[in-house]
Amino acid sequence: MCLSRRAALALVGGGASGLLGQGALALGSENQGAGSSRIDRIEAFPLRYPMRGRFKFFEGPDGSPTGRASVLVKVTDTDGRAGWGQSVPIPKWSYETLETVTATIRHYLAPELVGRDPADITGAHELMNRSIAPGFSTGQPIAKAGIDLALHDLAGRRAGKPVRALWGRPASAPLALSWTVNPRTLDEIDGLVDEGKKRGYRHFNVKVAPDVAFDVALCRRVRALAPDGFLWADANGGYEPEAALAAAPKLADAGVAVFEQPLRPNRIAGYQALRKQRALPILMDEGVVSPIELAEFIQLGMLDGVAMKPARCGGLLAAKRQIEMLQEAGLMWLGSGLTDPDVSLAATLALYGAFGQERPCALNGPQFLAASFLRAPLVPKAGTLAVPDGPGLGVEVDEAAVRAAAAREALGAA
Repeated sequence: MCLSRRAALALVGGGASGLLGQGALALGSENQGAGSSRIDRIEAFPLRYPMRGRFKFFEGPDGSPTGRASVLVKVTDTDGRAGWGQSVPIPKWSYETLETVTATIRHYLAPELVGRDPADITGAHELMNRSIAPGFSTGQPIAKAGIDLALHDLAGRRAGKPVRALWGRPASAPLALSWTVNPRTLDEIDGLVDEGKKRGYRHFNVKVAPDVAFDVALCRRVRALAPDGFLWADANGGYEPEAALAAAPKLADAGVAVFEQPLRPNRIAGYQALRKQRALPILMDEGVVSPIELAEFIQLGMLDGVAMKPARCGGLLAAKRQIEMLQEAGLMWLGSGLTDPDVSLAATLALYGAFGQERPCALNGPQFLAASFLRAPLVPKAGTLAVPDGPGLGVEVDEAAVRAAAAREALGAA
């Protein structure tokens, strides 16, 4: 679908002040009457989760595991209520790191927000975007997502409602999950798929690029082992345009249902060519951060949909608006993540459940992470994950464990 400039701007919401949509403003206004509370303090807790299995984004130069870096964020208001958020940097996936997220929150974002109304989430983003200015798109969105999630959690807790109820959205059934397969050799495929099946998974997402022949063989084997599952290929921008155009029909023939982020997001002509080829639905991921470029990419005819990630978008406010835009344009959206732990995972589930995602979600935090800082960890059952439905994001953080882990991380960094 290609849109006129006017239609594209209408999707965004009309100008910078409206880019996050009317639903976002409603969340703020609903909570304005909760009192005169202000943000008292914002705390950032950098730490690492131990991991199990191999995932290519969490390896050091020698192939050793690095752990999953994360920054838990606590926003406390002047009434003593607190909301929790989480930033989930992956240096091999984006430019943000544990260190930059921590410093940005502590030294740039928190000072701007202390003393402000915690219910005004749209206003918080405006302040954060002035404090850390955009480049092509939102600057340091993963850092900002930690605060966004904490403010949503706090708003829900103040109202005594889950976040989806603040949006006027219904409760959700458990969401089906997709198991991530990223083998180094073809000999590893059977074992990786078998492990997913033993844990109740029926659907699989595979990491591909840049070797087309390897990728086609990989997808054929996964399809043979899971003939009834949803099979999703994600290149993470790893192909050149000619290779992607050659790969797409072969992946389709191998049983792949969607082709995610085949090229770097700045390969505009390449995306247009892939979409015109019509071998597979083309989804973007890494290049879609704010609603503004989503509207532009839709107008340019670059995509059939988006693999959503709230952490990539600066949090729930922009991610929610992007789903609304895709629905309004009649395009596809899939639920994905950034190996999200704990609070980030809960927020992601809340969003996808609220908008009724029925396709399997590539949320591989439970697959790869070997620890939790929640009092009741989020654990899949039979390849599905229940959406927490308590106040806010619906989960309770073990603050003592968080503080202890952050202290260990500080000692290790010293």
